[in-house]
Amino acid sequence: MSSMANPELFFYCSNDETTFRLSVDNGKTYLLRIINAAVDSELFFAIAEHNVTVVGMDGSYLKPISTANVAISPGQTMNVLLTANQPLGHYYMAARQFISVGWADVENATTAVIEYRGNYTAPSTPIFPSNLPSHRDIEAGNGFLSRLRSLANKEHPISVPQNISPPMFVVVSEKEIICPNRSCASLDGSRLSSAMNNITFQNPTTDILLAYYRDISGVYETDFPDYPKWFYNFTSDDLPNNTVIPTIGTKVRMFNFNETVEIVFQGTDVLAGAQNHPMHMHGYSYYVVGSGLGNFNNETDPKSYNLVDPPELNTVRVPKNGWVIVRFTANNPGMFSIQRFYLFDSINLIPFHGNNFDNLITEYHSTSRRPSLVNFMLR
Repeated sequence: MSSMANPELFFYCSNDETTFRLSVDNGKTYLLRIINAAVDSELFFAIAEHNVTVVGMDGSYLKPISTANVAISPGQTMNVLLTANQPLGHYYMAARQFISVGWADVENATTAVIEYRGNYTAPSTPIFPSNLPSHRDIEAGNGFLSRLRSLANKEHPISVPQNISPPMFVVVSEKEIICPNRSCASLDGSRLSSAMNNITFQNPTTDILLAYYRDISGVYETDFPDYPKWFYNFTSDDLPNNTVIPTIGTKVRMFNFNETVEIVFQGTDVLAGAQNHPMHMHGYSYYVVGSGLGNFNNETDPKSYNLVDPPELNTVRVPKNGWVIVRFTANNPGMFSIQRFYLFDSINLIPFHGNNFDNLITEYHSTSRRPSLVNFMLR
């Protein structure tokens, strides 16, 4: 569906000749592979008058879900089946930005056209999908995530970690870095950043994996915390002042090879920045065993975990003022990051096993906004 990257007919710069059109035969079923390539925007997608059946995400099979629309995060991939079962005609398929705070970057929808083959008079304009959610339809976005289940059968088994190490509790938030003499261009002279457990990442001049492999000291520290320094009402509108200013550093979280990991990602309203946080993991997929709204409760919420057929993804949305739980086994040697798209905050995983590191790849991203990044390593 990369052809939908053009804004198409709803923009002044578009025309009928450049619009992507998919010709279909009535009664046939088509596989659509959808990729959100919008970098930092979640999207809703729908086809007018048609349901689609979601059968896979991020390279893993799902129990089929028939739905009128889907929500897809940046970098996420999705396989859906479209059955051409409507009257002969022209139908828009459309994508619209899904936002949980602020304003949409683009008000219009990006579109392509489904055209039925056959003997009929073509309409003057295709039907637009009334089933495409509005920009702020948080219920539609969260509801879609809650429906996802792995196929989890004999042909496609899954392996959800059951006996885990003590879980990590990672608070995801926006922060403010005080610039000298208020000399920065935003936030009244300060700088916007993001953080995990109040750590904003300092980009090193030497690659972290290279420093580990060659035993170079002073590049990173191995003390990324498993828990935030302070516990508070994370989703409150009135938060204490000590939640705003982050610690800046290059922090690493070490794991043993084959260690089983659980991470609770908790969203916050620091700097009135409560929003969805799409979290992507490099080098791994993880099982999304639970999610919810409000503050995570470690006594009651684990009772709702899905440990039977959770979806296996590499990107998941932490809902606005909510939480999500992921589990994985640290069995891929190297250095990998868990990255939030909007401000590039990341936790980098570095599971080490042996010394097979002939090709070292730097995972970091430069940005005018400081990222939070934690390196996970396997020992």
